Amino acid sequence: MKMDYHAFVNKDLNVKPTSSGRLDGLTFAVKDIFDIKNHTCTAGNPDWLRTHDPAEEYAPAVARLLNKGAKLVGTTITDELMYSLNGENYHYGTPVNPKDSKRIPGGSSSGSAVAVSAEIVDFALGTDTGGSVRIPAAYCGIYGYRPTHGLIPLEGVVPLAQSFDTVGVLSRETNVLLKVASTLIEKELNETGLKFKRIIIGEDTFSLADKESNEALSPFVSWIESFGNQIFHYKIAKEGLLTWSTAFRTLQGIEIWKNHGEWIKKVKPTFGPDINDRFQWASTLKELDSKPYKELRGDIQKRMTELLADDGLLVIPTVPGVAPLCQQSGDAIEKRRSQTMQLSGIAGMAGLPQITIPVTEINGVPIGLSIIAGPHEDLRLLQWVNKHLKQRIN
Repeated sequence: MKMDYHAFVNKDLNVKPTSSGRLDGLTFAVKDIFDIKNHTCTAGNPDWLRTHDPAEEYAPAVARLLNKGAKLVGTTITDELMYSLNGENYHYGTPVNPKDSKRIPGGSSSGSAVAVSAEIVDFALGTDTGGSVRIPAAYCGIYGYRPTHGLIPLEGVVPLAQSFDTVGVLSRETNVLLKVASTLIEKELNETGLKFKRIIIGEDTFSLADKESNEALSPFVSWIESFGNQIFHYKIAKEGLLTWSTAFRTLQGIEIWKNHGEWIKKVKPTFGPDINDRFQWASTLKELDSKPYKELRGDIQKRMTELLADDGLLVIPTVPGVAPLCQQSGDAIEKRRSQTMQLSGIAGMAGLPQITIPVTEINGVPIGLSIIAGPHEDLRLLQWVNKHLKQRIN
């Protein structure tokens, strides 16, 4: 009997392709925050479902996939209003991590990652604001791609914080990831100019990873270095990654409350305890307090663009360690959340493309390594990974 991984909100949804193209024969699922014609998304919360109407059209990202031959076969569970990195939903339950059922799948694109990892679909859409594609991909042992901010349309997607929100893709195979990304970006692949001359190792990022993870990732970091003409070991954040993460969380929280505060005050939805605490905190933030953080973000974007330009790749651990066990609480899980956001916030603050790669396992549990490229170098990055890394990893 095939295991039910509890990935779906609606696993009976079946939308045929609207045309034929490079995605013919592929199946996909979407996080339950995308507009699907005649379907009302839950955004991970029953009160959201109750107070919203069915969509009249497909979100542009979904329409592009259907137009190139992919078949939509379900909507997947998300953390409530996407405001978590764990993947444990108070109302709809926790999708089962196919690599280790005792561990969280990661969030908020939890169901999408599980559906791909369990080989139920060929690929899935999620959204990534603070790591919500990259983290579950790493925990579930698959590829996860976050695009350059603004590159893939966000229309028809429930927002969290628009200046950070992106539509991301999860897949088991680099060639599928590449086909899907090129469809979403609406750009043809170009095999020329794939070489990146500079490989940059984020020293301060690896200090956030635990000892086991550093040891497991080390051979793969060295292997990636072999593809560069120049290798640099570099401290990414002169202010400290915690300062970057604090700025990210504050700017994100202000936007979140702008987007959903009025609905929360009017509807008084029931949230799980952790989600409720986050919304309560977001409600206390003031726009006036955001000025220094916005200035820092602008400086980070400038510095990171100059660092990577069009020929540099930044290598970092995706997460500090393997997926935590389910239903943890207290200081240990909060420390992990803080360390995780310090890593995921780099691409988030800089608006850069990132791919997490399932390079290895620790005692049978996946661990991911990430590569970040300069702005709008998305397809070049994905082609580079498809060319150089898949043979070693697979």
